[in-house]
Amino acid sequence: MIFATLFTCAPAQAEKRVALVIGNSAYKSAPKLGNPVNDATLVGGMFRKAGFDSVDIKLDLNASEMRRVLREFAGRTRDADMAVIYYAGHGIELDGNNYLIPTDAALETDGDVLDETVPVERALFAVEPAKQLRLIILDACRDNPFAKTMKRTLASRAIGRGLAKVEPTSPNTMIAFAAKAGSTASDGDSKNSPFATALVEYLPKPGLDLRKAFGFVRDDVLKSTGYKQEPYVYGSLGGDDVPLVAARPAPTGPQANPQEAIRRDYELALQLATRDAWEAFLTQYPEGFYANLARGQLNKIAAEEVRAVAEQKARAAEQEKTRLANERAQKAEQEKAAAAAKAAEEARIAAEKQKQIEQARAEAAERQRKAAEATAAKALAEKQAAEKAKAELAAKQAAEKASAEQSAKQSTDRQMPEGENQKVAALSPAPASTLSAADLTKSVQSELRRVGCLSAAADGDWSAASQRSLTMFNKYAGTQFDVKLASVDALDALKAKPGRVCPLVCNFGFRADGDQCVKITCRAGYRVNDDNECEKVQEKKPVAKRDDATSRDAERKKVESAPSKPQSSGQVVCNNAGCRPVAKGCRVEFRNGLAGGAPGIGSNVEICN
Repeated sequence: MIFATLFTCAPAQAEKRVALVIGNSAYKSAPKLGNPVNDATLVGGMFRKAGFDSVDIKLDLNASEMRRVLREFAGRTRDADMAVIYYAGHGIELDGNNYLIPTDAALETDGDVLDETVPVERALFAVEPAKQLRLIILDACRDNPFAKTMKRTLASRAIGRGLAKVEPTSPNTMIAFAAKAGSTASDGDSKNSPFATALVEYLPKPGLDLRKAFGFVRDDVLKSTGYKQEPYVYGSLGGDDVPLVAARPAPTGPQANPQEAIRRDYELALQLATRDAWEAFLTQYPEGFYANLARGQLNKIAAEEVRAVAEQKARAAEQEKTRLANERAQKAEQEKAAAAAKAAEEARIAAEKQKQIEQARAEAAERQRKAAEATAAKALAEKQAAEKAKAELAAKQAAEKASAEQSAKQSTDRQMPEGENQKVAALSPAPASTLSAADLTKSVQSELRRVGCLSAAADGDWSAASQRSLTMFNKYAGTQFDVKLASVDALDALKAKPGRVCPLVCNFGFRADGDQCVKITCRAGYRVNDDNECEKVQEKKPVAKRDDATSRDAERKKVESAPSKPQSSGQVVCNNAGCRPVAKGCRVEFRNGLAGGAPGIGSNVEICN
């Protein structure tokens, strides 16, 4: 079972990380460099402290030795997840290609570069088998003395200042230069170069992404060199953070009480529950919270002892009384024995009550102890969570600051004339501006909208709606910020929340769908009920009412009593002009010798009177 537990609880196999560190100082055909050997030793020690599986530190290598160590390192990277090469020494650019210079190189002509140096592509080839990260750090941008004495076989052949820009073709590959392309790096005035000093400061920080780490390295080197040297990184990584040293696992759950040892001893004495155990505990811990609890337990034991003695005396007195009664002793002796028995019984009852009191006190103290320990554990967990959130916020602000400085510098470089742009490597970062009250209010409102606690617009007016939204945030986030005004602390706490905090509340007829309210649509024959759900519409049947019949009778009588309107008769009257319908209210009668007819001949006539 022990072996099974060990194998079950063993952590997953860690990633394999290998590193090769080369420092060339003792050049035979050029002045000796002071810092590369020191820098290589410093960086190599940093890799070892960071827990790399293999770290090879090689100093002052000639050409054949450099090729050999690169070949051997390529073999170790085949089963590695992360491979890193750090080189400090001289380097040279020829026709846009970069070369690392061994200590035995003479470089009398430009053609000797191909024979006496090691191309950077050879280092890229050595780290290529690594599965997750391939990193090359070149602290080789110093002013190259070979370029001044080297003879040109072709007048058009370019030998650049510093090293040339490199764009890796393999994924998850980065190349870090001590200075940007076309510029040189400084060795500094101390034992180590500014670039190496910054590397060992930021690269081994647990959980810090390499891109952020090199950003911090850039800032430090710019400041330490008076903004004359700017490190640069080429290549790209994926969306996930890629730290050189994995982050330490965050503690989960409440942490142990600071007085863990005292608590264990107290619980052991509580299990024994004897006078000797509590007296030994008080001898070891005479003061403090647990000492007071131990004294309460001693009082409980003392009350139990008094009760036991009183009970024993009462029992002996009762027995004496019974014996005298059986022996028919004199009345005075019997009364004396009865009085003694009564007193002993009263003493037993008093001792029993005192025992119950001390027991209740001990139990109350025990409950208080457990509540105090739970409160302390909760406070410790909240403190650690707050410190973690504060650290994450500080890292985020630092990253945003570095990004803003980079953007400002790039914008300034684009606006600056070309001549001035070559002289100035970077501008000093502008001091961070403080937020005004209106900007702070608007920022807090924007964050409240983001976490789902405010539906109104961020207008910079801290109204009653804004105060209610901050009250809701306090409720669901467990904070206690003053809702009467917007504060920087509230803004920091809001920014630390990655997503929605307040629940989404929708109006009647709408339902929550993710972070939005969508209208509820019911199919034909259904409608939204009071519970905001679709229900079938019930058909209503007409019901005859007495009031309706009464109104219909009254309407009918009104119509019947009204005089009839004149109606058209439907007759037609004709004359010389033609025929037409008889007008309303008129009629046709036959008359003799009228309406233009011949005497004695009758005709139809329209009569309207």
